[in-house]
Amino acid sequence: MEEYAKARSHYERALEISKQSLSRYHPYLAISYDNIGLVYYQLGDCSKGLSFYEKALEVKQKSLPSNHSDLATSNNLIGSVYEKMGNYSKAAVSYEHAIEIAQRSIPPNDRILQFYRSNLERVKNRS
Repeated sequence: MEEYAKARSHYERALEISKQSLSRYHPYLAISYDNIGLVYYQLGDCSKGLSFYEKALEVKQKSLPSNHSDLATSNNLIGSVYEKMGNYSKAAVSYEHAIEIAQRSIPPNDRILQFYRSNLERVKNRS
């Protein structure tokens, strides 16, 4: 747990430094938000993790094309948080968004698309 706290501190410091020199919607900020979100998720603080994942998605939506695979990744991450929180209907919506975007950006038999589909099936079976 102590290592996660150190990682979070370093990621948050990197984010603050980046915010001073980058535009509000620079794609690099999304990476920082995702990293911080992951640390909170791993620590079990789902609401904080979700908040950072949503910030990352917002940056990506403003800075990337609508069919970019990073948007699918963000939706999948958000879905995983909702799933961990037991909110299977919101998880399903996020996983569906991930699939819709991935279908426009990666080959149809790509393993990541299969992964997104299996996530959706898993939460549909739990609802």
